[in-house]
Amino acid sequence: MEQFYDILKQLIRIPSVVGAEHPFFMFVKRELEEIGIEVEYYDGVLVAKGTQPTSGYISAHSDRHGLICTGHNEFQYAAFIAKNRADLTGTSNSEQLLHNFTSRFVDEKVQAYEPWSGTYLGMGVIKEASLCERRNNIIFKVDGFEYLFPGTPIAFMDRLDIKDNLISAQLDNVISVAIIIYMYHLGYKGTAFFTASEEAGKSWRFLLEYFRRFNISTNELLVLDTSPYKSLEDMQNLDVILRHRDENATFKSPLKNKIKKIAIEERIKYHFKDAYLKNNMKQSGVKGSLGTTELGRIIHATKGAIQGATLQIPTIGYHTVNETTTRKSVDSMITILKKLYVVDGD
Repeated sequence: MEQFYDILKQLIRIPSVVGAEHPFFMFVKRELEEIGIEVEYYDGVLVAKGTQPTSGYISAHSDRHGLICTGHNEFQYAAFIAKNRADLTGTSNSEQLLHNFTSRFVDEKVQAYEPWSGTYLGMGVIKEASLCERRNNIIFKVDGFEYLFPGTPIAFMDRLDIKDNLISAQLDNVISVAIIIYMYHLGYKGTAFFTASEEAGKSWRFLLEYFRRFNISTNELLVLDTSPYKSLEDMQNLDVILRHRDENATFKSPLKNKIKKIAIEERIKYHFKDAYLKNNMKQSGVKGSLGTTELGRIIHATKGAIQGATLQIPTIGYHTVNETTTRKSVDSMITILKKLYVVDGD
């Protein structure tokens, strides 16, 4: 797994703020082309093709949370500025999390970069973060960025921290991107999609546009991601997370049972997140959301013409630079993918 962690360490250093993913896409493109993978770049989605492109369809979003300069010395949370939002209803779990976010940002180091070239523009420190009810967004005070122009993306300074069995960084969703690149090193021959703006609820549109562009349909689209839990205790008996459905659609794909079968054979611990959330709601008596996923939105929009499954890594510290999972979870996801796509790599 040394090669996998080398890939992940490199990817984490490349900024990929929502709406400003281009430098990250170019880095991924180069990494894959270096090992002979064909890569095509479309609006909002990077598409990698192995020698048997229809043998698998794996997707992972490539954007991460960060800030955007929106005026002189004014900085907002990138996913929730109005131009990035897929909707303004305020009902998504992510938007509701805004209210709990502010304190975690203070004293975080951030880096500004040029959105097209990826050129480093300087480093700053977040001094204050407060929720503005009128704009329904977090407004930041950042020391050191007085010279930046509106539209400049600002990424959290991030690095991989490995301690015992735990790995930490802003893992959502760079860890899935690293796993896909590693799978190509191991011999994966199918297609992979790297999407933009998932944190703003828009990535599914880019992916759907690709399928429509080439009149492709499949019932085996596999979407990789992380899945949040409150504490290490909540996920101590979990290696990977599956779903029967999300808020938008039911997942009806042969992949779900294939993954479940592999998990049982390999003694990989799993549960279904929607069932877990329903049980929590029942116990607390508080109705909440089953969550929204890229896959659910695509199934809903295509009326089931595109179907698939999700495979997620459980984490704590969701949407922070200290998001944490276990090495066992990463090993488990890779084991499932190798078995699913008949890859022999070590």
